[in-house]
Amino acid sequence: MRYTKATYWLFTILAVAMLALTGCGHTDEEMAAKQREIDKLGADLKAAKNQIAQDQARFNDAQAEIDKMKEQLQQAGVALGQSKDEAAKLQQALAEYKQRADQLAAIEARFRELRSKLDKLNQIGLKVVVRNNRMVIQLPGDILFDSGKDELKPQGREVLGQVAEVIRSDSDLAKRNFQVAGHTDNVKYPAGGAFKDNWGLSLARSRTVLLFLVTPNTPAKDPKAGTTGGGLNPKHWAASGYGETDPQIGTVDAQDKDQQQKNRRVELVVQPNVEEMLNLNNIK
Repeated sequence: MRYTKATYWLFTILAVAMLALTGCGHTDEEMAAKQREIDKLGADLKAAKNQIAQDQARFNDAQAEIDKMKEQLQQAGVALGQSKDEAAKLQQALAEYKQRADQLAAIEARFRELRSKLDKLNQIGLKVVVRNNRMVIQLPGDILFDSGKDELKPQGREVLGQVAEVIRSDSDLAKRNFQVAGHTDNVKYPAGGAFKDNWGLSLARSRTVLLFLVTPNTPAKDPKAGTTGGGLNPKHWAASGYGETDPQIGTVDAQDKDQQQKNRRVELVVQPNVEEMLNLNNIK
């Protein structure tokens, strides 16, 4: 056990006091001197006790400060470890973000190239647009069909043959999935008609277009009819009908004559793969 200086003084004082009290055969003057010495030793003892108390208090404070510093150092070590973990996670997230950004850039470049290939169709009067975040080849309905009919006109067969040739001759386009979407204007379909309503008419027309595009590409019996079909792979094609519900101009309730003419159409919609879900407005 370690003792402070004040502790040694306390023991010394106690020893001297005991010797003084056990002494005998002294005169009155000697006894008075002894008493004075005892009183002095008592005062010293009291002072030593006070010093011991002060030393103990300072020791306790120092020990508390040491414990506090140990706790702070421990917390700092934990915080440092957490900071390193957070930094590692952030670095990983940044790497994944860069990888995803590079993938999206490659996909966007692929769609730009696809758009440039489809732009060949502009030469025959067709439009290639981005609509509802999908790349779309728009085929005017009046070129393809007579009013209320689902049989292709000769001009419609010729146009579809050229579209099929562009798609068939490009390996990337030929492997793409397409949806043939039929649309009508907002004029109500006549009661008792063969197609029941505008949905039926739009679906019948999209089916007719689809069947022509996937029919083998062989010369037709009538030379004026060109070929029997587009020769495209049927597993990449599907048909749908929207009736008057999705006008590209005007509204379902209000369309003028010019708007009605533009809304009567068939669209070939390029279907993106899951990894190609991005904002195609960037390539307009």
